[in-house]
Amino acid sequence: MLNINTSLCKGCSYCIKFCPKKILEMGTERNNHGHFFPHITDEASCIACAMCATICPEGAIEITKEETNNG
Repeated sequence: MLNINTSLCKGCSYCIKFCPKKILEMGTERNNHGHFFPHITDEASCIACAMCATICPEGAIEITKEETNNG
């Protein structure tokens, strides 16, 4: 699961440029600092490669693996 801390985002769009699946796009909302921030367009297609989290200069993105409960 991809989590974006919108209050840390400065709208650089590096995450959008470097996402190998191209499932991030810049939104139309602004955060409390006046910056537009990205959102995920197809979370099911996310491969949790963490490229977006790695490239983010503000550390605004976190990737978490969803646990499956088989019992």
